[in-house]
Amino acid sequence: MHTRRTGVLLGAAFLMATSAIGPGFLTQTAVFTERLGPSFGFAILVSVVIDILAQVSIWRVLTISGKRATDVGNAVIPGVGTLLAVLVALGGFAFNIGNVAGTGVGLEAAFGVPVTTGAILSAALAIAIFLIREAGKLMDRLTVVFGACLILLTLYVAISSQPPLAEAALRSVWPSRVDALSIVTIVGGTVGGYITFSGAHRLVDAGVHGIANVHEVTRTAITAISAATVMRIVLFLAALGVVHQGLALDPANPPGSVFRLATGDVGYRIFGIVMWVAAVTSLIGAAYTSVSFLRDLHPLIDKHWPRAVMVLITISTIVFVLTGRPARTMVVVGTINGLILPLALGTMLVAAHRRAIVGAYEQPRWLTAGGAVAAIAMAIAGAYVAWRDLPGMFR
Repeated sequence: MHTRRTGVLLGAAFLMATSAIGPGFLTQTAVFTERLGPSFGFAILVSVVIDILAQVSIWRVLTISGKRATDVGNAVIPGVGTLLAVLVALGGFAFNIGNVAGTGVGLEAAFGVPVTTGAILSAALAIAIFLIREAGKLMDRLTVVFGACLILLTLYVAISSQPPLAEAALRSVWPSRVDALSIVTIVGGTVGGYITFSGAHRLVDAGVHGIANVHEVTRTAITAISAATVMRIVLFLAALGVVHQGLALDPANPPGSVFRLATGDVGYRIFGIVMWVAAVTSLIGAAYTSVSFLRDLHPLIDKHWPRAVMVLITISTIVFVLTGRPARTMVVVGTINGLILPLALGTMLVAAHRRAIVGAYEQPRWLTAGGAVAAIAMAIAGAYVAWRDLPGMFR
């Protein structure tokens, strides 16, 4: 029982982390590193603080109440949970089109498989996981193994690119340039939209809930953010090493060019593996979490949720095959996910103080205050970015 519980906790942490580390995550990090150089480290540092405050707040409320976000939101204000479910599901669906594309791009780079063929094969593999009776357990194990592979492979490329570590450390606390878009986008790509709910919903579905589990849940939430942050930092350093040498990234495939420029053709094959692992794990996580939001909207979805996950993956694959996916889309969706976060976090902070939802749980004042500051800051930054940058992204 203890081993199974540890597996669920670790699986939930890596489900969240690998849900975040998808094609969009790789693309955003490479794009902003080229744009901001060492100062992108400051955006990562700020995002980590916001990520931890948001994730710990949300995971605590959901696991203590034993309810998914849809039910909690509707208990705070009728209709809010349903709105959140629709926004998150749409964001997850949009991300999954990119995730399917990422699997095809990864297999093409690693093994020369045509993109469309690779995408279809990868989607079939993801669907096969949910045909298995113990899909949850298998998902837990795969996300841990795949998450470790992502970090180790990218670390090799980061070491090979020889980034300016001293300057990166300095600019992480004393940036020469601060960019609101980068902060909103990478926060959205780490804990925005469906991502921060993925691990929490997995814990609720596995029966890990109640006040007695609050400390374990908090540690698991921080572990998840730490894993995603380590990957972000390692990829940032890999890209920084390339940019520092005066080399330009390919706008059609920014992360792929980082790996190729750092370590040649071998690096590009490594990129293919990293991209495929990142995409397929994010595909699984996004589909699972999007459906977990919809389960509370109709009993038929709740009863047949594995089939609903398979349908979502299938539709995402069909849309990709018919339309394709530009790299810019992943930056746009990450930004939009960041705009959803203030609503999600604000709702959970209110819920944390409702006895009817969390019972005898006493939310620490520092966590409420920190979460409120993070939600307000993201709302202001998001509004500024939406006014300044989003219209241009769609041109």
